[in-house]
Amino acid sequence: MKHTDIKILFDDSDKYLNASVTVCGWVRTWRDSKSIAFIELNDGTTLKNLQLVIEKENLDESLIKPALVVGCALRVVGKFIPSERNGVELSVENITVLGGCPQDYPLQKKHHTLEFLRTIPHLRPRTKYFEAVFGVRNQLSFAIHKYFNSHGYKYVHTPIITGSDCEGAGEMFRVTTQSWDAKYAKEQDYYADDFFGAKAGLTVSGQLEGEAAAMGLGKIYTFGPTFRAEHSNTTRHAAEFWHIEPEVCFCDLHDIIEIAEDFIKSIIKDVLENCPEELAYFNERNEKGLIEKLQNVVSHDFGIITYTEAVNVLKKSGKQFKYPVEWGCDLQTEHEKYLTEEYFKKPVFVTDYPAVIKSFYMKQNPDGKTVAATDLLVPGIGEIIGCSEREADLEKLKAAMLQRNMTLDAYSDYIDSRKYGSVPHSGFGLGFERMLMYITGVQNIRDTLLYPRTVGSL
Repeated sequence: MKHTDIKILFDDSDKYLNASVTVCGWVRTWRDSKSIAFIELNDGTTLKNLQLVIEKENLDESLIKPALVVGCALRVVGKFIPSERNGVELSVENITVLGGCPQDYPLQKKHHTLEFLRTIPHLRPRTKYFEAVFGVRNQLSFAIHKYFNSHGYKYVHTPIITGSDCEGAGEMFRVTTQSWDAKYAKEQDYYADDFFGAKAGLTVSGQLEGEAAAMGLGKIYTFGPTFRAEHSNTTRHAAEFWHIEPEVCFCDLHDIIEIAEDFIKSIIKDVLENCPEELAYFNERNEKGLIEKLQNVVSHDFGIITYTEAVNVLKKSGKQFKYPVEWGCDLQTEHEKYLTEEYFKKPVFVTDYPAVIKSFYMKQNPDGKTVAATDLLVPGIGEIIGCSEREADLEKLKAAMLQRNMTLDAYSDYIDSRKYGSVPHSGFGLGFERMLMYITGVQNIRDTLLYPRTVGSL
């Protein structure tokens, strides 16, 4: 049906001023008096509501009353006029209820707790908060594609159903067509009779397939859903999330660190430029100083420190950590928070981790103890990027896999990439929702996803 988006009316108000326009949307609030009624209408194109002014003497009561209901959907024809209080408003000439709404509509109040809104994910996009979240999510997605496209990367789609658990980063969700009570004497017989004739699961990462693509295409990126069946019921974990994973050939660790920093700054700058309304709202609602924080990230160099240096900083900090710090331990959230929020006070790359706590595919450093890997840590979130130069030497790669009791036959395709024309190459993985949390100040990953999938909650 022909209508004008409310955002267009606000953005180009001079063009439409004193003209008759048609708008559609949902009633956010309304007020009524003897001679006049007001409706705040929103259509999802902007955080701003358009005020509708209904002069009762000009419109039949039978048209007005059904429209004065929070949540109902309307089509309205009226004159777009100046307003001393609101800047502009719509003087209603005709009104049609497209979809009525009963009194048990859960969003009657202006403000609801985020905990309550998580119980109605199908309705929460109609609130200002989630309209802002998903507006930034949209722009951030576009910024990511724009960055890689403008830098010559090819976008590839790696399998969602796979037989590889990549780095063993989390338990896989199993994919099967077998009956729930299928009975077999041996596990291999069970899988042999399944759809693929082998054990299959939902991907935890597209990295291994992405590396194969990069070996012919030079530099690629993936941006798609990944799945982790971890029982991590925290504010930072979800069972289904979106993952950005570039792979770049002829690129060492220092090169990929430069790429990662430029990438992060570029996408944040894009959101700052294109979502001022949403960020101003989050600056007030979620995190005071949010915009200043993001501007500082864009305009300053990130910190960089080796893992060994970071451990020494933590040990000399005088802080009483819940988890003691010793060389060889994995850094915990409290350690990451100290480094980013108190010591550096900005994002920081921690490099050259002990090989024993990192994945098999990471390039082994000459010291025999560490690997050419880095994590990007940011204030308030902790690790946001996991990054490494990949091991390009066939024999070193096989030795690392055997040391971890991995079956080489299961990774024959991956091994072939080192056998046939191997090159130095690097890549990183960025959790999209964690990046969104950092940019918006949202504190719970459940509030960045349309329908969050978490342990015990589908």
